[in-house]
Formats: sequence, C-alpha cells, structure tokens
Amino acid sequence: MRDFILGANAGQIMLAGLIFFGGIYFAFGLVNLLLTRHLLPAIGYGGVLDPRPVPAGQVRRELGQSALSVAIFGCGLVFPWGLLQLGWARLAIDPPWWQTAIEIAVLLVWNEVHFYLNHWLLHTRWLRRFHAPHHRSVVVTPWATYSFHPVEAVMLGNVILLPMLLHDFSVWALAAVPLFSLLFNSIGHSNYDFLPDAHHDRWWLNGARRHHLHHACFTGNYGFMFPFMDRLCGTALPPNAAAERIATWRQQQGHDAA
Repeated sequence: MRDFILGANAGQIMLAGLIFFGGIYFAFGLVNLLLTRHLLPAIGYGGVLDPRPVPAGQVRRELGQSALSVAIFGCGLVFPWGLLQLGWARLAIDPPWWQTAIEIAVLLVWNEVHFYLNHWLLHTRWLRRFHAPHHRSVVVTPWATYSFHPVEAVMLGNVILLPMLLHDFSVWALAAVPLFSLLFNSIGHSNYDFLPDAHHDRWWLNGARRHHLHHACFTGNYGFMFPFMDRLCGTALPPNAAAERIATWRQQQGHDAA
C-alpha cells in the first residue's frame, strides 16, 4: 500500500478514497443494522435506547448528506498525499508491529481530542448552523454517521494532517484512523444498548448511550467513543438526561391510543 500511495497520481488517490470511504460507510451501516435490528433482538440481548420513531424521509436525507461527506473525505485524501509528495511528511518504512500498535493507540487518543474540540466548536453560536443538519436526526440511525454539512465534514476530516507533520507514521496506522473512527461512529449512532448490564452511560464502552443522549438533548457529551474529554471538561450529561423527553412521548402515545 505504501508503494501505491507514493507512486499514485492525484486522480488515483481520490478514486481510491471514494471507494474506501464509501465502502466502509455502507459495510459498517449494514452490519450495524443486521446486529441491532435482527441478530441481537432475536437472542434477547440489549435493546433500543430511544423508542421514538424515525421520521419519514430521515434515512433518505442521511444517505444524501453522507454521500457528499464520502466525496469530501475521499477526494480530501489528496491533502495528506500532497504532504507526502511535497516531502513535508513521510511514511515509516517497515516499522515493527509494536510501533504500529503504539501509533494506532496514540492516533485514537488524538482522534478523541480532535473530535471533541471540533464538535464543541460546532455547538457554538458561530458554527451551530453547520452542525444543525446532523442534529436533524434526533433519533439516530447508522446512516447518520457521515450525515454532515460540508463544513463539518472538512473540520472532522483533517484529523491526520497535524500528526503526519510531527511523526513518520506507518501507512497501516494512518489507515486505522478512519476505520476505527467509523466503527465508533456507527456504534454511537446505532440507537442500541450494547451493554445492558452496565447501569449507566459513564462506562468507557457505552458510546452508544452517550451519543444517543447528545442527539436527544442537543447538548453535552461532545466526545466521540470514550468519555474522558467530557469528564475533563465538565460536559458529560447525566444518564437520565433524555428520560423526560421519552416519558413525554410515551404519555402522548398513551393519550393517542385512548
């Protein structure tokens, strides 16, 4: 892969990026739906977090916005590729496996910090309008993972540029960032409780609960998969933050049925 990246032209890089980002978006989305709508409910494990219905047209809108994000992420690979072509960044040559593993761990932490900072900025009054399209999905679906305004896609998609200027990473470590990022993002937008025995949302791997609360409340829980940035910055939502909204909906359903 390293030889392909260094020897490819800009058009080949963009095409490969479109195939890569489009492929992982649909693959993770389909696997998510298979698990959360069929396999896990069939064995009685876990359950839906927000029982309110997904409005008509939401999934179609999410797919359309995500297609634009895939185009931005895919074509945007010319920027890290450009850093390599200019000699401003380099790829590690045959690094040992343990170095690649450490690099992946460091990049995952950086991804959390980068996402939190940009996500918090997108909730400020200056940039909120660019984040509003994503929050039209109050009840989330796996197809909302890339459902961004182009400005938001650009902000979130530049995560590897600064690290590349500071260190010669393995190509596999760099490739792991979008893979893990979309995996975590898909979990966060699954609207499914994968850890039903964990009694609150603060557990480290309860990203689905934390992000469900963020969409339901449109505030707090700005972190990605892990909770450490919200805990450090005091922006973590309480576990019952959406309970009143969901209870109100249940009451309305009861009145309608009556």
